[in-house]
Amino acid sequence: MKELTKAEEQIMQVLWNLEKGFVKDVIEKLPEPKPAYNTVSTIVRILEKKKFVGHKAYGKTHEYFPLVGRDEYKKKFVRSFVRRFFGDSFPEMVSFFAGGRDMSLEELENVRRLLDEEIERQRGGRP
Repeated sequence: MKELTKAEEQIMQVLWNLEKGFVKDVIEKLPEPKPAYNTVSTIVRILEKKKFVGHKAYGKTHEYFPLVGRDEYKKKFVRSFVRRFFGDSFPEMVSFFAGGRDMSLEELENVRRLLDEEIERQRGGRP
């Protein structure tokens, strides 16, 4: 799966939220300044070529819908990010963010809680 450009990702975020819509619906949900209709239409067609978006035709009008789920893309994107910036090491990534003083004590405790829950889940609920 290819990564999306910033503009493509912005359009996908709107389509994921809408679940389906016409180009005019996508434009309506974009922040100001709104891009031109042709710009959004071109990006949607690129997303179609990349197999992120499908469409249903109503004459000359097309209603677009995501073919790739938000969570599916998120997982691929994060894996790629970790591979490129942290040598494919999730522990190194966590250490980077935890050690950079970018996270509050509350956020660190939440991460630890989530990790403890995942460890328990993987152990099959055993302590």
